Amino acid sequence: MIAREPTLDRLATASQLLLEPFGLTHSHIARVLAEIGGHRVDDADLYFQYTRSEGWSLEEGIVKTGSFSIDQGVGVRAVSGEKTAFAYSDDISMDSLLDAARTVRTIAAAGQDARVRAPRRRTAPGRSLYDGIDPIATLDSTQKVRLLEKVEQLARARDPRVVQVMAGLASEYDVVMVARADGTMAADVRPLVRLSVTVIAEQNGRREMGSGGGGGRWGLSGFDDAQIARHVDDAVNAALTNLESRPAPAGEMTVVLGPGWPGVLLHEAVGHGLEGDFNRKGSSAFAGLIGQRVAAKGVTVLDDGTLQNRRGSLNVDDEGHATQRNVLIEDGILKGYIQDTLNARLMGVAPTGNGRRESYAHIPMPRMTNTYMLAGDKDPAEIVSSMKKGLYATNFGGGQVDITSGKFVFSASEAFWVENGKIQYPVKGATIVGSGPESLKKVTMIGNDLALDSGVGTCGKEGQSVPVGVGQPTLRIDGLTVGGTA
Repeated sequence: MIAREPTLDRLATASQLLLEPFGLTHSHIARVLAEIGGHRVDDADLYFQYTRSEGWSLEEGIVKTGSFSIDQGVGVRAVSGEKTAFAYSDDISMDSLLDAARTVRTIAAAGQDARVRAPRRRTAPGRSLYDGIDPIATLDSTQKVRLLEKVEQLARARDPRVVQVMAGLASEYDVVMVARADGTMAADVRPLVRLSVTVIAEQNGRREMGSGGGGGRWGLSGFDDAQIARHVDDAVNAALTNLESRPAPAGEMTVVLGPGWPGVLLHEAVGHGLEGDFNRKGSSAFAGLIGQRVAAKGVTVLDDGTLQNRRGSLNVDDEGHATQRNVLIEDGILKGYIQDTLNARLMGVAPTGNGRRESYAHIPMPRMTNTYMLAGDKDPAEIVSSMKKGLYATNFGGGQVDITSGKFVFSASEAFWVENGKIQYPVKGATIVGSGPESLKKVTMIGNDLALDSGVGTCGKEGQSVPVGVGQPTLRIDGLTVGGTA
């Protein structure tokens, strides 16, 4: 059997779901783009999307809620200079497309009608970072319920102090097609699954919570026994650790960040500041610093949308460009920003495959995919033992960042107090306060234990949410401010 090239295979799937049921062909798409291009615009695209999603949740040993939804539609965009005109509809018909095209083309300057030759159709580069499966269909309803019940049973068997278990299972089948004014046609078939586990443990009248979970771009059958047990253990261990926690000390101190999910601090405090739109407008703390030192030696930060099966990965971004492995900071030197098409054009650089949108009802903007720091050469145990006094933070909850100043505030959901190189006890209520750019310069030790998060990240920006990944090795940062409760 001869396999079809991945891009053509995805285009065929997208056409079957998004064009054929509505009597549309690629000729109709070309006509709509020509309608927009009849007025002089710098860029235009059509973004078709079909999404089917399902969710199950368990509480008190019972699967209490289930949800299922289908959404489909098309977004039509025209760009002129810095201006964007955008229209969207859940009606995928030729009349609706033409109405949207006539609406968005009004962004063109008066008197700028132009005759343009239709570009030759071309397809986006082929690659296959994940299987184009429908994850909802990979387990039947009975198997999904059993999976959640297994989570409940494992968590309660893990420790008698576990008094409540909540678990959720989510899956999504997302098919997109992008048609660009330059003739590019691209499509992607994006599976996405996530298992969430939350437990509450009680001891001597005190209750504490812990959470775990993970996922990626695969089928629900990918949650095997070992993976389920690992997510349950993470949640239970966090809750039991918090039962023993004491009030966190406060002040300026050395902070060691654990590997994996603590990379969310890197994502928020640094990653957003490296997005092209903020830097083009000069509102980022990193604006105008390409080629300059912005971090300590040894600090290399990447945004990589090409990692196999990862939550933040995409075969193509939401503008039809292949995602890339973008080196943003190399050995402490700022090398570049992540870009969508509009900001790349206005900054005179190439797009980096980071044009992302929440759905067909949203415009694309530069967004992260999987953002992480490369490993160094230090043993993690050596890093912890190097601390005279300080905080060892192994997990984080929420946080907020001011892009212009780079200042951030993050709450540590799991952390430990360290003295003379020894972990003393877990602490609760620690918040880490600092500046993203300044914190990077205070990195003094980088571990050899790079880890990516388990697949739970969702990033918000300007009201849009997209799945992302984060990661880092163990890091020692000197001179951070810790707000505590002690």
